[in-house]
Amino acid sequence: MTTASITPRTPAQGTPRTFTDVVRERTDALAERDAFVFLPDDGQGSVPEHLTYAGLDRRARGIASWLREHGAVGRPVLLLHPPGTAFVAAFVGCLYAGSVAVPAPLPTDQGPQLARVAGILRDSGASAVLSTGAYVPLLEAWLASVALPRVRCLATDQEDIGDPASWRAPDTSPDDLAFLQYTSGSTSEPKGVMVTHTNLLANEAAIGRWAGTHEGMVVGGWLPHYHDLGLIGHLLHSLYVGGLSVQMSPLSFLKRPRRWLEMIGDYRVEGSGAPDFAYDLCLRRVTDEQLARLDLSSWRCAPNGAEPVRADTLRAFVERFSPAGLRREVFAPCYGLAETTLLVTGADPATEPTIRTVDAAALEQGVLAVGEGRTLAGSGSARDCEVRIVAPGTDAPLADGLVGEILVRGPSVTAGYFGNEAATADCFGADGWLRTGDLGVLDAGELFVTGRLKEVIVLAGRNLYPHDIERAAQSADPSLTRGAGAAFAVRSGRAAGAATEAVATAVSAESAVSAGSEREHLVLVQEVRLAAVRDGDLRAVATAAQSAIGREFAVPAGNVVLVKPGTVRRTTSGKVRRTTMRDLFLDGTLTPLYEVLEPAVRDLLDDAPDTTALSAGAPDTTAPGVSS
Repeated sequence: MTTASITPRTPAQGTPRTFTDVVRERTDALAERDAFVFLPDDGQGSVPEHLTYAGLDRRARGIASWLREHGAVGRPVLLLHPPGTAFVAAFVGCLYAGSVAVPAPLPTDQGPQLARVAGILRDSGASAVLSTGAYVPLLEAWLASVALPRVRCLATDQEDIGDPASWRAPDTSPDDLAFLQYTSGSTSEPKGVMVTHTNLLANEAAIGRWAGTHEGMVVGGWLPHYHDLGLIGHLLHSLYVGGLSVQMSPLSFLKRPRRWLEMIGDYRVEGSGAPDFAYDLCLRRVTDEQLARLDLSSWRCAPNGAEPVRADTLRAFVERFSPAGLRREVFAPCYGLAETTLLVTGADPATEPTIRTVDAAALEQGVLAVGEGRTLAGSGSARDCEVRIVAPGTDAPLADGLVGEILVRGPSVTAGYFGNEAATADCFGADGWLRTGDLGVLDAGELFVTGRLKEVIVLAGRNLYPHDIERAAQSADPSLTRGAGAAFAVRSGRAAGAATEAVATAVSAESAVSAGSEREHLVLVQEVRLAAVRDGDLRAVATAAQSAIGREFAVPAGNVVLVKPGTVRRTTSGKVRRTTMRDLFLDGTLTPLYEVLEPAVRDLLDDAPDTTALSAGAPDTTAPGVSS
């Protein structure tokens, strides 16, 4: 077992009991400084949005007064905002009211995305919905259509909200909820992670000690505000230290990755992080001419997390961008999850990341040994917590060098899942240890994450549940047999290429994080009843399944394999054997009636049968992830 304990860092004035206290101290001390700058990208020459600490405080007081007037004190409030400063004011307004903020993606169509947000709304029991003036009328109509007309809506970008002068500080305690972080894309059973003020302060303290943050520090990013790294790492941490947060929309980054790097130079950003795919996208999309104009000399902490960290990406990015002043040691691979607020472990940003080449065969047997076959990037040491590796399915600790399930205990481990005692009991132990469901190994105090114990599919930092993906696809066409599909992920040895990149550019801003994964590929094997296929058009059936997955989960769904009834393997109790189906797929032993595969995925198949006449060839690059 590895243990790392730190003294929580708090702002200089006293010892705040809640994150609300932190924000109030910062706004008093830094009133006229910019707290946030948002860089729009509408192609119309718009100027950046600025929000000072005093302006944030004033807007938050007005929103808090409105929430109090409408009975939202102590209750969840759903935040559905496009990227911009209005979200920040809404979040702080919830803190000022003693309400529980529930950040969620802004729905962009009238189908599955709205159903997902409706699931979050019902699960949380939110008493109000906050958004912007452009979206409130649409949201009010939607609430009426789903029989929730009494949920009030407020546009937080208005100037005359509530009465800021009548605001009174809430009676908030450290153990009260600060916000709910909803995990995955589940519509039927959304799970809201309960983050208390104590959890948030502890994790922000850990981030500050790890990254060496300081008052006045400039943090920048493009991750969505409902993504835990974007929310806690880029927005709230800047408030915590009294710094400046510079933001752009996810779509701005995906359309022109160079804008992220330009922002770092223009605003002298010191800290900015992203999932691995984002660094790789910059490698492939930033030209030599654009590189010559970049200045990355201010960048001193570049967290790489939310999905598997690839050593090749770290090496290539430093080599490519060192002429722009990027230092080799700025990369800081890290590991965390919503259930631990955010950060669990992190590599020292003042030293080069740990890269290990290990014996692949030994690793498959659960042993970390020097050899050849697989390169691992270390995710650093524990920060404000204890990390333990145990034999999967047990609580028996394993020695260093042995792979097992990662368990975490500490002040950042959250209070469980909102209103879901069964799920809380499954993951949050009575002794304080959180079962992460991830596989890893400790070596000399450093964590190496090796894989996933559960069947959760991770694409570009998002955890997606197979049964939700299967359900979405099966609802797309009556010929697709319910409960007779298997969704899983396969990993290619290289970037997926232009097809995935085209999808990433096309998706909505709210989908940005998930759309860019080039190494993990989603595959759906689905039974189809030929007699129910309209006009025998299997291509149309596959395209409908792709579109349904893309709309609901905003991930590229370029690999769909339609098979005859009885093909999908099940256990004796009727559960789909997804791991077995993945093996059959990779072995090329499935006999598809029709398939559409990305080239990188087709290359993975061993002796795959020749189905050229049945295949659509290149994946459909317009349907997945595109909002209708």
